[in-house]
Amino acid sequence: MPVATRKSDLLDPEFMSRLEQLDIVSRKIFAGKMKGERRSKRKGQSVEFADYRNYVVGDDLRFLDWNIYGRLERLFIKLFFEEEDLHVNVLVDMSKSMDFGNPSKSLYARRVAAAIAYIGLVNYNRVSLVAFSDQYGPEMVGVRGRRLIHQVLGHLSDLQADGAGNLSAACRQFAIRHPQRGVVLVLSDFMDKGGYETGLRYLIGRHYDLYVIQMLSPEEIEPNLNGDLRLRDVEDGDFAEVTISRALINRYKQNLNAYCSQLRDFCTRRGVTYMFTSTAVPFDQLVLNYLRRRGLLR
Repeated sequence: MPVATRKSDLLDPEFMSRLEQLDIVSRKIFAGKMKGERRSKRKGQSVEFADYRNYVVGDDLRFLDWNIYGRLERLFIKLFFEEEDLHVNVLVDMSKSMDFGNPSKSLYARRVAAAIAYIGLVNYNRVSLVAFSDQYGPEMVGVRGRRLIHQVLGHLSDLQADGAGNLSAACRQFAIRHPQRGVVLVLSDFMDKGGYETGLRYLIGRHYDLYVIQMLSPEEIEPNLNGDLRLRDVEDGDFAEVTISRALINRYKQNLNAYCSQLRDFCTRRGVTYMFTSTAVPFDQLVLNYLRRRGLLR
């Protein structure tokens, strides 16, 4: 039975202090159901004054500025900055194929998820974490505030990679359960026999600010195999007997590159930010450098 991951394996205090300097950026404006502490540039009716505009018939008379009317004899409506929640959602693939590599893809994904969650909590966002394989969940929904980071780390530490992947079902369930618009980050190797198109279309249809990170181990990118082998699919138990040759390795790498390119193009054409990483890339560099360059963090 796999050993549970310790909280300290996900985030250490020194890295957490660096994460506190960052914030999650949305390319869109998202309205939460209650007014939060994130200030948007959308004019609304909260307590902080923003600007004036001319009164037009049908405007709420409660927001007329009678002092200006007394001086100028013209009607102006007061505008205010509206405060909004930003919902930050991380979907973590915990299917059996993620339990591969050193570090395993599942550990790498949970580290990235922990970093994003911590940044969200520090900035008082609504953070939700969803694990999936052939089952949806477990999930942690709508947590808020830095005091909950230990619960978040405990939740992620307890996750174990098991079962076959079912990205389509997971995305469908997520879209049904989380109708509010927000940032959604999907962490997966995308090695799903059911494909990725249907699942991602569920998320695209909800108009989330969607980011996809495909992560593979170095052994998957550059396999070091030779001879006659009997290979077993760790998710469904299927076997294949193959003779590994240089020509076969080259064909595998061509197919893998084509598959990753197709996923990237599928995302790009639909306004989804796609990122690829090897687990050989230190995850702190991925967060501090790559995610900032791609616009998720600032």
